Amino acid sequence: MLNFELYNPTNLVFGKGQIAKISELIPKDAKVLITFGGGSIFKNGVYDQVRESLHGYDVTEFGGIEPNPRYETLMKAVEIIREKKLDFILAVGGGSVIDGTKFISAAVKFDGNPMEILHKRLLIKDLSQVVPFATVLTLPATASEMNSGAVITINETQEKLSFGGSALFPKFSICDPQVVSSLPKRQIQNGIVDAFTHVFEQYLTFPHDALLQDRFSEGILQTLIEIGPKVVENPTDYKLASNYMWSCTMALNGLIQKGVPSDWATHMIGHELTALFEIDHARTLAIIGPNLYRVMFETKKEKLAQYGKRVWNIADGSVEEMANQAIEKTVAFFHTMGMQTKLSEYTPDFEKTADFVVNRFQERGWKALGEKQNITPEKVKEIVEMSY
Repeated sequence: MLNFELYNPTNLVFGKGQIAKISELIPKDAKVLITFGGGSIFKNGVYDQVRESLHGYDVTEFGGIEPNPRYETLMKAVEIIREKKLDFILAVGGGSVIDGTKFISAAVKFDGNPMEILHKRLLIKDLSQVVPFATVLTLPATASEMNSGAVITINETQEKLSFGGSALFPKFSICDPQVVSSLPKRQIQNGIVDAFTHVFEQYLTFPHDALLQDRFSEGILQTLIEIGPKVVENPTDYKLASNYMWSCTMALNGLIQKGVPSDWATHMIGHELTALFEIDHARTLAIIGPNLYRVMFETKKEKLAQYGKRVWNIADGSVEEMANQAIEKTVAFFHTMGMQTKLSEYTPDFEKTADFVVNRFQERGWKALGEKQNITPEKVKEIVEMSY
């Protein structure tokens, strides 16, 4: 097992009716900025619950954060905080709103051009240099409610870039599974596949000695397979909704990545497809993931076979046969979850995508990706072309 440190200071408040606890968790004298997205919180009752809990607080609102939060939009919120001297942010939304809020938190006091946070992938560690924030989760998927990472889109240059740091954990996060009942099917489908692939990035590498971590990962995958199709059709079922929400949080709250190698190349390539074509993030993962496993088969076949045996109960065949069956089972599951798994099913303008992605990676100096640093630009091109 690899050496690791586990640090996660987020106070997770999970269950029915927990939004009412906001007033117990934010200092009474705080000047609060509420951030949110396109307005679904006004339709599902979450906004009213939040405002009721914040009765008596000095509150400013900032809406319109996009599904792939844009730097240009977020900087408007930064200016509002600076102008009004606000000192706490409450993100009410899904991963995009929370990611955007992390950037706002880091940018307000940043000494320099906040664009550098993204281009230099800075680690934000100094708590005195961020605006404290918390979250009310309305869309389970990314675990941004319990981690310190974020991904932001720069509209001008069509870039989607990640950053993070230990100062960017939420102070607390309210997770009420009842919000799932009002989500569109497409968003639930996306959330399941996003969480599923988060586990893959930390699990589908090569055999190692962290036995418990593998079991954690396999347990999350099995749970998502069991509940995924059901919660799409029955989002009001609290058992399904609560297990969906908790599985998404556990998939990327830092626990399963400790002591193990990780990959993340599927996400890095997928981000480029979102930046280029505005394809939903989860759907880019369903396009790229299976083909990455095919191209990198020799590197990953032992772990793919283990996954097939333990998660899909594939009992017979050689390592290679079980590994291939595992990939096909995964593609079939993605299809069950409403995913299309070819880029050409989303856009007719796909032919030069591989060259574009490779050029972008080379410009950034990303020449060796994956858990073994053996996903070269040539491999990236092969993966993307196989995904057409």
